[in-house]
Amino acid sequence: MKKRLWTGLFMMCILGLFTACSNQDSSTESQNAAMTESEVREDSSTFSDESVDENSVEMEGAEGERESVEAGEVTQSDRKIIYHANLNIEVKNVDQAISDIHARASNAGGYIVESITQGETENETASGQITARIPQEHFQDFIQFVEEGSSKVMESSVSGQDVTEEYIDLESRLKSKRAVEERLLSFMEQAEETEDLLAISNDLANVQEDIEEIIGRMNYLEDKSDLATVTIYLQENNVTLSGMSEDDLNTWEKTKQQFLKSLNFLVKAFSGMFVFFIGNLPILILLSLIAFVIYYFIRKRKKED
Repeated sequence: MKKRLWTGLFMMCILGLFTACSNQDSSTESQNAAMTESEVREDSSTFSDESVDENSVEMEGAEGERESVEAGEVTQSDRKIIYHANLNIEVKNVDQAISDIHARASNAGGYIVESITQGETENETASGQITARIPQEHFQDFIQFVEEGSSKVMESSVSGQDVTEEYIDLESRLKSKRAVEERLLSFMEQAEETEDLLAISNDLANVQEDIEEIIGRMNYLEDKSDLATVTIYLQENNVTLSGMSEDDLNTWEKTKQQFLKSLNFLVKAFSGMFVFFIGNLPILILLSLIAFVIYYFIRKRKKED
């Protein structure tokens, strides 16, 4: 009986040891599986982590640049300011004024964006509109030239928009996007699985699209800040005095017209006389002969008496 009892206890001990070892192996395998899954998750979330890093870097860079702007560290020459001017003027001759503005804009290194002219009608005088892009360093000189060349400045306004902070933010974003692009290119070289290549290619395309948009916006701000926009509205002025008509004021024109009328009358008179005498020459000769014969007989009779 005792022998069976000890045999049973021995078997239970062996069974307990076997169960403990089995549980330990199972726990080890579970831990290994958990570690492997964690590594996979880390690998699959690499690109999302990069995006987080990109956003954090971008925000930190933008904050630093913005603080430098607020602290006044950006010099006046580094500022990006978009200028726009509107001028409403009267001129003596619209076509000549537009031609002068074209030449001035070209000499200043700018160009004309739009030029419109409307001729004089029965109820309205000639008018025009011209839009010019002028380098910022010649902006004030160009406005002064237009105002001095006009008969009257009816309206003049200049506005400016400071886009320095936006431009600096874009520079910071572009820098962080470039860094992410380089890392994605590096991952693409190391990737071996097709799924990884596709995922990296998709992320790379998105980043490069963002880079193109940022560069396009920066180029736009640079162009707008480097070249100011000037819009000019021109109106041809007609000077009139109270109690006098337009014909009364144009003395020189009236004098020329009267002289031409007189000259034309004389030409017509001489022309008419020439046509009359030459055209009626046979009749005039006949009448002259008749008159001469009558005169001869009358004179002869007087001598006989």
